This record gives sequence, structure tokens and C-alpha cells, in this order.
Amino acid sequence: MSASKLDAVYRSILLTKFFTKGWGKPENLKRLFEFRKVVSNREECFKLIDRNYPVTITKEQNLTDCHLLEGYFLSPLEKYLPGIVPEIAQKAHFQILLPVHWPDPQCKPVCLHLAGTGDHFFWRRRNLMVKPLLKEAGIGGIILENPFYGLRKPTDQVRSSLHNVSDIFVMGGCLILESLVLFHWCERNGLGPLGVTGLSMGGHMASLAATNWPKPLVLVPCLSWSTASAVFLQGVMSHSINWDLLEDQYLSDGVYREKLSKMVTIVDEAFLAGKKFAQTYSQNMDHGNSNTDAKKNAIIDSLNSDMLKNVDITYKEIKGDKRGDVNISNNNIVKPEVPVDESKSSDVSEENLKDDLKKLLEDNKITKVLYDKLASNKNFELTPKDIEDINKLTDGRIKLLLLKSKDLKTNSDDTETREVNSNNNDIHENKNPTNVCENLTNNTEDKKMENKESDLMLATNKKDKKPWTVSDLTSDLWVNLPFFKSTGKKIDISKIHWRDREALQFMRGIMDECTHLSNFSVPYDTSLIIAVCAKHDAYVPRDDVGTLEEIWPGAEVRYVDAGHVSAYILHQSLFRSCIVEAFERSKKKWKDGEHF
Repeated sequence: MSASKLDAVYRSILLTKFFTKGWGKPENLKRLFEFRKVVSNREECFKLIDRNYPVTITKEQNLTDCHLLEGYFLSPLEKYLPGIVPEIAQKAHFQILLPVHWPDPQCKPVCLHLAGTGDHFFWRRRNLMVKPLLKEAGIGGIILENPFYGLRKPTDQVRSSLHNVSDIFVMGGCLILESLVLFHWCERNGLGPLGVTGLSMGGHMASLAATNWPKPLVLVPCLSWSTASAVFLQGVMSHSINWDLLEDQYLSDGVYREKLSKMVTIVDEAFLAGKKFAQTYSQNMDHGNSNTDAKKNAIIDSLNSDMLKNVDITYKEIKGDKRGDVNISNNNIVKPEVPVDESKSSDVSEENLKDDLKKLLEDNKITKVLYDKLASNKNFELTPKDIEDINKLTDGRIKLLLLKSKDLKTNSDDTETREVNSNNNDIHENKNPTNVCENLTNNTEDKKMENKESDLMLATNKKDKKPWTVSDLTSDLWVNLPFFKSTGKKIDISKIHWRDREALQFMRGIMDECTHLSNFSVPYDTSLIIAVCAKHDAYVPRDDVGTLEEIWPGAEVRYVDAGHVSAYILHQSLFRSCIVEAFERSKKKWKDGEHF
């Protein structure tokens, strides 16, 4: 997917910064993660909102072109998670525009419009979406004010700059429950069929709200996708986040690492890893059999992806400083304590490798097919199943096995790689990646000269060592990456992958946990869903995440040949036409919740 340059330029000139105070209180995040499991289940979530939930109408006015109502109600989230919603945001304000005369008295369609990023108050949605829909198709509209926006914005918040990462989840939780309140209100007043829509962040919030209504509901999410994680980690909005602040806070408070990180799952991990393996391997192997470096990189890059979906690759601090092996049942990987045997620290021969492999085969720890591949002197391809089997090995020799396999199958005369292999025991002994870097840079005099400045910095920082933060399965492939060396530079999100830094992995995990649509119920009737996406959207990347069609079979996705900003400016009429079409589908298929 090619990204729009206009999106990048537009984002660069905005002053809005996100999460300026950090992650938010750990106890608030914990409560939100636990509550997510309730609201993600339609049956359980629907029970939370009483059909007669109190709603106060403060204004009712007949205008020349519409009937206007304004009102408010207490956000249900405050009832179930007291104190988590700022006081000023606890009152949910809304505005309703209905036709003066309904074209069909038996059909009174109403669509709920949720706000995108920066959409404060009612005027923008009222003039761009609700009034035109009212005039063109006789579809009424409800405009709900977002928590942290407009009338619900904390006094110390600047524009749309949410203070904490947790605020985005509070916003989502509020909107999911508040949407149910408004749907109930519509039914009590004889309005329907019902629908929900939104642009950008509003589109994703609309998708989340639609999952919990147990009846046919029109859904038209515009310029959004299946998860918010890509928005903050890959899209242009990632540059508006102070990643250094988030990382410092994450590393300094053990609650984030030891407790909260275990409560979240990176949903697309297995999908992403398999896709990356297939693409990287095929691209590199197509360069020809003589290009051994390309083949070696294909294997290494593919192994960089953790194929085991739920494995937590952070270092675990155990009481008494004891270390264990891979514990698949608990999804934890801890650094094994490997006794040092000086007699075995020399270069490992191919014969010893085959003996190790044979023992693994005899112990039924690897399959015969995988054994044949690893024991062969020919180049080979590791399937996702092969890598999964390797990941399941609890043997402390796993890193050694991977390194030797990489070496012997690609370029047996590669002196530098052999030197890395000869130092593999040092990798086991060191808890800190910076120590590993020091050992590797001592292999040759040339490397000493080239990395002199880096070595001095590492020596200076020995007193401030950070805990080991990479998986035992992948540390041997990652130790030379630049972020392990103390350069003093800030995190450049454009030059680093989210998987390569623990704080970024945590961001990916919590965003997926609370916003990935696969963690929520499938909407009641997916045939009433028409999603509109921009082909060149730099705000909402769609690469490496599950698709809407996969998550919601039966949903329709349409694309406009534009970026995020240009689609928002130029294609409002298209968004409205999709809403009208989806309501027409609903009219033909359902009546009073009953299927024709």
C-alpha cells in the first residue's frame, strides 16, 4: 500500500501531541483490560444497559428543515468503573436532528455519528453528514460528543492531546456503552432502522459500538480498519507521540512489565510472522543460487518473527535470580542458565550438529522432515510449522542450533559468522544485550577500531544496565541492532520496528487488546456493513493486520483512490451514499428486527 504524501505533510504541520503524560495509571489500565472482556461479549455487554436507561432532553426545537433535540445522560462507564472517567467527561452530551415529516411513517431511519480525531462539538458532523443525509434521504442523525472532546474536554487538556494512552480506551469504553443507551432511546421513541457511522477514529469507534447491538444494525465505518495499533505504531500519527517518555515510564515501573504486559496479546502476531516469512524468503531466494548472502538473510529475517502467537518475549525477573526454560503453558520465556564448559567453547563442527539433531529427533522434539532439512548440507526452507516446532523446544541449545543451521546451510567459509558462533556461550552468560555487543565487537581488531566510541559508551553505562529485554530465541539475531547500543539519540519511530523495542511491543499489545475487532463479537448482520477505505491512507495502514473481510465475513469493503486527508475532504458525498445504500439494504431485509 503506497502512502499519501499529503497525509504526512498535513500531520507534520499539526501541533497536536498525544499521550504527553504517559501510559496512565497502571491500576486504571488493569481495570480497563478486565472490563474489555465484558464489553467484547455482546450478550454480557448488552445486559449492562437497561432498556429504560435515563436520558434527559434539555432542548427541543422545530426548525424549518428539521426537528432538533439536545440532551445528556450519565456515561454508564462511570457506573461500572467509578473514577476512571474524568468528572467533566461523565455527562454524555448529544444532539438529534429528525425530519419534520418522515417520507414513510412506518420507516424512520436514524444513524448515530461518532467523532473522528479532533472533531469537537456538533457543528462539523451536523453540516457535513447529518443535514445532507436528512435532506437527501430522510435519514435522521444523532451526534454524540466524544469523551475528552468539546463539552467533555478536561480543562487542562490542549485541543485533542489526550494526556494518557489509557484515555483512548476510556473513550472507547464510554462510546460503546453510550451508543447502546442511544439505541435504546431510539427504540423507545419508535425510531428505526438504526445505524452507526464515523470517520477515521470515529469509524473505528462505530465498529466497536456495532458489535454489541443484538439486532440488525447498519454500519458504515469510513477511513478506519481492524485495529488502532497500526495507527499509533506505523501511521503518520506515530510521530506525534513522545516514545522516549513512554519507554522511560514503562521500564521504570515494573507493574507495566510484570503484570500488565501479561494481560494483553498481539492479535496479528502469527498472521504477521507467517506473511513476513513467505514474502522475505521468496524475494531473497529469487536472486539465484549463487547469492548466498540473500539466502542467509531470508532465513534470518524469517526467524526474527515469533511464530508462537502468544509468547511474551520480555525478560522475566524471578525471585532468587533463578532462571528457567520456555514455559509454553504460561506464555513466558525466561533466560536459561547454561553451565559454562570451556572445553566446548570452540567452533562446533557439522558432525556435532548432526549428533544434536539426531538426539532431538530420537526424543521426538523435532519431526523427521525438519531433521532432514537441518541435517542437510543444502539450502532449505523452514515452513511456519517447522518454526513453531523449533520455538517449542525447551532445550537451552536452541540458539546454538539456529546459529549453526544458519551457518552450515548458507556459507560455511564465512569467517565472521563462525566467530559469532564461537561466542554463543557468551550470549547465554550475559543478561544484558550490551555485554553481548561487547563480546562480539572483540572478535577482530578491525571491529575494535570501528566501534571504539560505542565500546566506551557501553563501558560508561555498565552501572546503569537495564534488564534483558529480548527473547532467548531471537537475541542471537538481534544483538547487533543499533537500538541496543547507547547512542543518546531519541527513538525514531520511522527507523525502528515495533517488535524491536519492549515498550513499543507493549503499545502494540494494549492497542490490539482493546481495539482489535477480532477481540469483539461479530455484528448481528454483516451484510449491512459497508466500509470505505482510502487506498493510500498513511494514517491508517492496513499492512500486516487482519482484514475486515476476514474478521467479519459478509462485510463489504470499498476503496477510494486517495489518501486519508484527501478522502476526508473530497469524498464526503461517497460516505453519505454508502450510508443511504446500507439503510436501503436494511429496509429490504428487516422490519422491526424481523427478517423478511
